[in-house]
Amino acid sequence: MQIPTRLPQHVSFIMDGNGRWAQARGKERVQGHFEGVESVRAVMEASVEWGIPYVSFFAFSEENWGRPEEEVRTLMELMGRAMLAELDNFQRHGVRFIVLGNRARLSDELNADIDRAMTETAGNRSLTMILFLSYSGRWDILQAAEKMAHDLIDHPGQRPRPEDLERYLVTAGLPDPDLLIRTSGEKRISNYLLWQTAYTEFVFTDTFWPDFRKEAYLKALEEFASRDRRFGKIK
Repeated sequence: MQIPTRLPQHVSFIMDGNGRWAQARGKERVQGHFEGVESVRAVMEASVEWGIPYVSFFAFSEENWGRPEEEVRTLMELMGRAMLAELDNFQRHGVRFIVLGNRARLSDELNADIDRAMTETAGNRSLTMILFLSYSGRWDILQAAEKMAHDLIDHPGQRPRPEDLERYLVTAGLPDPDLLIRTSGEKRISNYLLWQTAYTEFVFTDTFWPDFRKEAYLKALEEFASRDRRFGKIK
């Protein structure tokens, strides 16, 4: 397996198609989510192997709270169990685990699981793995703008710059994604990392997320390596 010489620093994923994958096989939608955990593990381990330092996953949006209550409850229970079950794997591969989003909407139990996973992996350095949970791009920009406006009250006349707002986003201190991969054939950003993807390269694949494994990941990285990134400039 030939790895491209030019790799992204940060790869982000919109994990789409779990429900359709399950329905196509005559299974309950939740079974697609269970199988999707295997894809997260495959991507994580490949990222460590290939030396990609940041990988992130859009796990649950603010809009997803509108899904059927039973599905939401099952998803939240799955995420809590999965992150704790993966702790040994995180440690073995040197993975630092982070959850970002509107955590005020999460249950106390899930927040406790998140805190434990983040604390126990805080010293790991091989890979930073970010799970966006109860997140939306508009929410992130709004909460950042509110915090920045509050702080600017103490500095009248100061004109804010883009980098000033970035300090208040939940992703402050993390690199913006170089590559965003969305599975299942959908071609939209779905209110995800709206600010942070200003110069991100996008790759869309028809593969459903539960079927996304190392080979599909490598194909997306090859596509990224073929792109000429100009960041709005002329080369």
